[in-house]
Amino acid sequence: MTVTNEKTFVTEINHLDEKGSGQAVVWRENELGNPKKLKLTIPQTLPGEKVRVTVDQPERRRRKAMPDEILEAHPERLQPACPHFDLCGGCVWQHWQYSGQLQQKTNHVKHAVEAQGFDPKLVRETIGMDDPWRYRNKMEFTFAPDGSLGLHEQGNFRKIISLETCLIAGKEMVEAAMEIADWVKAYQLKGYDKDAHEGLLRHLMVRQSFATGEMMLALFATEAPDGDLEEAVQDLKDRIERKFSQVKSLLWLENTDWADRTQSEKSHVLAGRDFIYDEMAGYRYRLWFDTFFQTNPTQAQKLVEIALEMGQPKKTEKMIDLFCGVGTFSLPFASRVAELAGIEIVETSIESAKRNAQDNEITNTYFLAKDARMGIDQVLESFGHPELLMLDPPRSGAGGKVMRKIGRSKPERIVYVSCNPDTFATDIKELEPFGYTLKAVQPVDLFPHTVHVECVALLVRNED
Repeated sequence: MTVTNEKTFVTEINHLDEKGSGQAVVWRENELGNPKKLKLTIPQTLPGEKVRVTVDQPERRRRKAMPDEILEAHPERLQPACPHFDLCGGCVWQHWQYSGQLQQKTNHVKHAVEAQGFDPKLVRETIGMDDPWRYRNKMEFTFAPDGSLGLHEQGNFRKIISLETCLIAGKEMVEAAMEIADWVKAYQLKGYDKDAHEGLLRHLMVRQSFATGEMMLALFATEAPDGDLEEAVQDLKDRIERKFSQVKSLLWLENTDWADRTQSEKSHVLAGRDFIYDEMAGYRYRLWFDTFFQTNPTQAQKLVEIALEMGQPKKTEKMIDLFCGVGTFSLPFASRVAELAGIEIVETSIESAKRNAQDNEITNTYFLAKDARMGIDQVLESFGHPELLMLDPPRSGAGGKVMRKIGRSKPERIVYVSCNPDTFATDIKELEPFGYTLKAVQPVDLFPHTVHVECVALLVRNED
């Protein structure tokens, strides 16, 4: 153990934290000359690397600092492809070979299930992408107070990085976003200042279906698109119509709330419809600006295929789909079972699920807008006990009360789709007292160059 009172340290990266940043420990002298541990968070580093780092206020117990120099690089280190990598908070692992990213994600899932007492050998290798770029079908950009358009700086929610490109978004999506950025500059429109709570433009949402090619552009603003804005708005419509025929929905959404979210108090359709069509697994979906839909359609298709393979739905069976959203999994499963009941707390998603079922001529579904825990009771009362149950909860997981309700409903098979391995492992631990055995876990990489990993798991109820 080397102890120093300097501000510059040479240290080795021990592991990565939940945000993908390197973690290291150094020792320094306190005011009495005794050794004191300093825990460092060092972004853009990889396990085992030796780095030089300068720390402001090293007397604190925890500090975050960028590396001054990589002295001994990881063998899988790469030169990041994106010119914004050093500042942008969108992709934290562009400096890591893709194979290394996938192994890290597999290990994360294994550690999560092992921590809850499950066999890590049940976890398969993470399924990656053949081409881990341009995979997103939705992006949310933010306007800075000066009107420039970009993404938040890494670790600084107040600072917006003005973008020239984005390598994880579809090319046409980026081109449309840059056109809107040029339009904003041409009319010297102001972005929203979060501190002063003033300014016009807040966010730009871009969605594009990889299947149909249809695109949505949604501008979130603090005023209506009329009055002094009429000339500028007409020019925006003309630009988009002239250059982007694939835009089938151009929206202006009023949002005066202080909360920094892409929400709308009043919607204006500037051109086209208020939704676009998308497709997945052979089914057609309508997507509104606030519709949750998987942002990586290539890998989401694999999620559906894996869920179907694990669940083995049968035409004689009943099924419950918890946290069903707009029916992304419901529709493929409904075509293979006798009856399906979907439960989702967001009413607009349930209305979309009903409409999507109707659009795809699926008539054996029942969708309920209710909290998962209460919804299960209502469905069981009228629907009976299902042979198959599926759930796809948010990052926070389903929670113990919901999982115990699932256990008491006694489905023969449970398919759990998760975007958070840690809450997934905690959730399925709740099923053990009800006689369920974990059979397999398949991680899938939906977000290359980030720390996030999805997984699909199968649990089977033991015979009484």
